[in-house]
Amino acid sequence: LFRMHELEQDVSFKPVSKEEYALWVEGKGKARYIVTLLSRSISAEQISHVSAITARHGLNIDNITRLSGRPAVEQSIEQTKACIEFSVRGTPPNLDDLRQDFLAIGNELGVDIAFQEDSIFRRNRRLVVFDMDSTLIQAEVIDELAIEAGVGDQVAEITEFAMQGKLDFKESFARRVGLLEGLSEEVLEKIAARLKLTEGAEKLISTLRSLGYKTAILSGGFTYFAKGLQEKLGIDYVYANNLEIEDGKVTGRVTGNVVDGQRKADLLDELAEKEGIGRAQVIAVGDGANDLAMLSRAGLGVAFHAKPLVKESAKHSISNLGLDAILYLIGFRDRESEA
Repeated sequence: LFRMHELEQDVSFKPVSKEEYALWVEGKGKARYIVTLLSRSISAEQISHVSAITARHGLNIDNITRLSGRPAVEQSIEQTKACIEFSVRGTPPNLDDLRQDFLAIGNELGVDIAFQEDSIFRRNRRLVVFDMDSTLIQAEVIDELAIEAGVGDQVAEITEFAMQGKLDFKESFARRVGLLEGLSEEVLEKIAARLKLTEGAEKLISTLRSLGYKTAILSGGFTYFAKGLQEKLGIDYVYANNLEIEDGKVTGRVTGNVVDGQRKADLLDELAEKEGIGRAQVIAVGDGANDLAMLSRAGLGVAFHAKPLVKESAKHSISNLGLDAILYLIGFRDRESEA
């Protein structure tokens, strides 16, 4: 105490009883989880709500860490991103109720809250599989083709029903592709040239590649466009539907097996086996009902800017930031991913 006074420092201490120490040791064996709060900016109110929910469900917060860097002064709120990670310990009585509480407060406050087990696999994922349309790119390609073919409203209506899970994917897909019959092959090139990548896509893929991750597109869309993304981003694997073209015209059919929801889940398994890893080391990202099977199959399934049905069904969701926010879910700080 005298030495600390000489150094102009304050120090305090509290004796720990044998009983308190025993409780502390016992706590080391409790289940550990990570709660990740993501938003364009984070407020004290948001942190307070997360803390209250964790306490109400019997969890103790051991540590709070900021993963995001400091935004530049000139950045607009639409360009910023913020992330705080809570390391928590305990045994929630009901995990589904906890997730529903996080989802409800997230919707109320306009933030994303992820809850996952703090396991050895969290920072040891090795494969990331993506849906393409409305996930890696900001469009539904089949809708773009339909507009060019003059059947935009018809196809958009079928697409919406399929995305909401109200229509079987294979049936809806066949009906939509059939409406494209006679479309010129030149239109495909024009559409490919105007497709925009989703916010954060390039940063996420380049970071994953630098860390040795494998990446794949598992899409119910078309190979023509997926191959273009593969070349642009350096994607390792591509599985999509082959749009049949004869004499420079779309026939209204696809060749080979249709990549539907079940096919995506099966491909995830096949790629994991090929890479010599387990499902726990796979991340899956998608937005539609036909992505739910692969999201549930992966160790970390993320519903990205998804429809309400998909968001409620998936264990994790991101609705307020770009794709690169996935790096936060695997524990990377901005300074690490930008190194």
